[in-house]
Amino acid sequence: MTKLPYWHVDAFADGPFAGNQAAVMPLDAWLPDATLQAIAEENNFAETAFVVRDETGAADWELRWFTPTSEVKLCGHATLASGHVLLTSDGGEQVSFRTRHAGILHVRRQGAGYELSLPTSRVEELAVPGLLEALGIDAPVYDTVEGTEETSIVLLESEAQLRAMSPDMRALEKIDRMAICTAPGDTTDVVSRVFVPAWGVPEDSVTGSAHAVLAPFWAERLGRCSFTAHQASQRGGDLTCRLEGDRVWLGGPCVTVVEGRFHLPD
Repeated sequence: MTKLPYWHVDAFADGPFAGNQAAVMPLDAWLPDATLQAIAEENNFAETAFVVRDETGAADWELRWFTPTSEVKLCGHATLASGHVLLTSDGGEQVSFRTRHAGILHVRRQGAGYELSLPTSRVEELAVPGLLEALGIDAPVYDTVEGTEETSIVLLESEAQLRAMSPDMRALEKIDRMAICTAPGDTTDVVSRVFVPAWGVPEDSVTGSAHAVLAPFWAERLGRCSFTAHQASQRGGDLTCRLEGDRVWLGGPCVTVVEGRFHLPD
């Protein structure tokens, strides 16, 4: 029996039972992809992050993310959680990650929490067949034209309209997109909900990668590069967003909920 280090972290949360859950598992070397996927399915969080020391010198660690059903190209909250685990373990101020699709990512300490640097994505107003019908709303749709992931932003008029949504998840499963629904917030600048059933996550709790798309989108509409955001999921979570060129810095705290060992049969 192989025993692997295991952390359960609530990201973008200052206490347990809020924010977005992630498993973080440092490895000595990469396991077979099928094993990584099986571990992620067993963990059953939106994301399980696996990190291995980067031998190329490009970054401190290599990083990959898996939902219960698939590997994804970018995940913000599990990257923040990985930074939290590694910086808590070694007492450092900053850590870098080399990824397969999103380049080099950084997490650094910021006050009582952390800041995460992600590449931005750009959207343009484009129709996505079946999306509005699946969401059960009528609103402008903006689809990715440049970025790491396939995403769509749906712009609503109010936070109340956003919170009242009840999408058809079976219909959304057939649309290979991260559906980001957003509106001006009542107590924060921006509010959102994020649906990704096609990737194994019906409604995500707090989505860092979604805010890498929302940052340039809302910076243009607000007329400033910094704003506050709230993701109005059942667990909920708050972020700070700051646009710097083609990067966005997302800020928030993390809390370790469980630390232990994952038992993997040899």
